[in-house]
Amino acid sequence: MDEQLVGNTQFFGEESQGRVCAAFVIVVGVGGVGSHVAASLARSGVGHLRVIDFDRVTLSSLNRHAFALREDVGTSKVECIAKYVKKVVPHIELDTIESFLDKDNVNRLIDPRADYVIDCIDNIDAKVALLAYCYKNNIKVVSSCGAGMKADPTWLQIRDISDTHDDDLARAVRIQLKKLGITKGIPVVFSEEKTTRELLPLKEFQEEDPDKYRLLKNYRVRIVPVLGTMPAMVAYTMASFTLCELAKQPLKPFKIDLVRPNHYLRIFQKLFDSEKKRGIPEDDVEFDLDDIYTIARYIFQWKCALTQRKHQNMEALRWDPTKPARIDNIVLMNNKDARVHEKLVSLSESPYDEETKTRVANKLQEALRFSQQPIRLYV
Repeated sequence: MDEQLVGNTQFFGEESQGRVCAAFVIVVGVGGVGSHVAASLARSGVGHLRVIDFDRVTLSSLNRHAFALREDVGTSKVECIAKYVKKVVPHIELDTIESFLDKDNVNRLIDPRADYVIDCIDNIDAKVALLAYCYKNNIKVVSSCGAGMKADPTWLQIRDISDTHDDDLARAVRIQLKKLGITKGIPVVFSEEKTTRELLPLKEFQEEDPDKYRLLKNYRVRIVPVLGTMPAMVAYTMASFTLCELAKQPLKPFKIDLVRPNHYLRIFQKLFDSEKKRGIPEDDVEFDLDDIYTIARYIFQWKCALTQRKHQNMEALRWDPTKPARIDNIVLMNNKDARVHEKLVSLSESPYDEETKTRVANKLQEALRFSQQPIRLYV
């Protein structure tokens, strides 16, 4: 088994990969998204896996399911997962539960000893029941939002559920969770892609009484058009997030940058001009446009160094006025605070408390480390 997991071990290190191998993870919903999650976790060495789903494999599942073949049509999705996972990882401890999760049985299906729960459910009531149970019982969980009607993987994001948009499933779940007093604290994978696609219309014979054609109570009848690649994209994003959490090497997801390049250029030019006014020759300026991008986008994430909030008008300037403007001494501030700060002769006379000074100093050290990362050549 060591040889089978050598890639992961080289990536995480032996101790962290050991944590992955000792982990117990529950995947709820093993269709287009969940089947790929289960496959990835099993292949990555998760020692104990539980898969839960009530549904069966259909012909339409085959454009997105990780394992299902034509011979599996009509069989339960959890048994399909077990059949193929065991061929890849024979020693895995694998629980299969063929059941529809709801608020009445969630406490029986979800073991509180699980290291992580991965929600790949597409039914709103079931999804809310699972997320609320995990949240209230301090069980770590990550949730998938809508993979249907989307096509562009570059718009995928890992965010808190409170920070989602352009996703009808996420919106519906947020509304229901809010009624239960839950507004944040649940990481999700969703797509910011804006789509013009819609649910397919009811078939003519369904229009008179759609309820007759519901698979279960409160289950939608209209079909979500799904490009087969997108569920897998969502799944592997969730799997990477979970594996890094299990290994205690958590990701630090960044938001898609919607700031236009010329905005970075304006900030750069303003700081560049201020340095020239200080008498610094152009050839002696110690920062470039990449440094401004790093400071604004990655280090301060477009938040003012002092208020820790986003503002309409931001600019870059020296933190310590006695030191050169370079990546470990450039901060982002709103215009009002910047006008006050630029009048300082030294940091020692600043009105900032020690907590603020320490926080900014740590950010600037992070910027320095970021700039010193070596360029890795793959040969």
